[in-house]
Amino acid sequence: MQYLEIEKLEEISQEEFESVEPYPFLNMPGLLTEQGFQTLLANMPNLSLFDHSVGKERPGGQVPHDRYSLKYASETRVPEPWKEFIGELCSDRYRNTIARLMRANRVRLRFHWHYTPAGGAVSPHVDSPREHGSHLFFFNSQDWDPGWGGNTLVLDDGGRFGVDSAPALEDFDREIPCNSIGNYSAIIKRSDHAWHALRPIDSPEGRYRKLFVVVVIPNTLYWKVRDRIIGKRKHAY
Repeated sequence: MQYLEIEKLEEISQEEFESVEPYPFLNMPGLLTEQGFQTLLANMPNLSLFDHSVGKERPGGQVPHDRYSLKYASETRVPEPWKEFIGELCSDRYRNTIARLMRANRVRLRFHWHYTPAGGAVSPHVDSPREHGSHLFFFNSQDWDPGWGGNTLVLDDGGRFGVDSAPALEDFDREIPCNSIGNYSAIIKRSDHAWHALRPIDSPEGRYRKLFVVVVIPNTLYWKVRDRIIGKRKHAY
């Protein structure tokens, strides 16, 4: 089965991507085949595999991102369609295309899932300087009520806030919600002003906002050497 509509991604020019305001991002429908999307949706990893992150310290006093998280490794016991999909993402074709959009060389990819329960939220933040950017695949099915929330919010800070600050949503000049119901994804290029967030989820008990994230990172020894010399940064992004 084919999962990615890779041609749609290849058609996006760097110039088109970088011209987007307030920072380079794209919220696109149909980057998965419809059959691929439905197959992945029907085979989401079981919650029992996830770690429940509560109260984890963040930079500058930002509110913790309380949610369930699962990091992917080759031995992770996820359903076979997910292994097939990740295999497509590991292809040179996808990796080179996402690297081109990020103006990056020699990238590698990390994968993880987030399930956010009722009351869970993601406070305004920018991603780690260790990253070039992220590709977010939303897995809220068509029976997800828009009133429950779930849209990633692209935030415009007007260039005012430092990465270790903790602005509230109302402090931003504007917010742009990314469509997240059905076969949608969002690509976000990391910068010191690429702020984004998620308002508190208002879903019924047992219903989760589900997200799969591809993190694009440099394929270099720089961070390994840096961590060995001065240690890892205390705060998590």
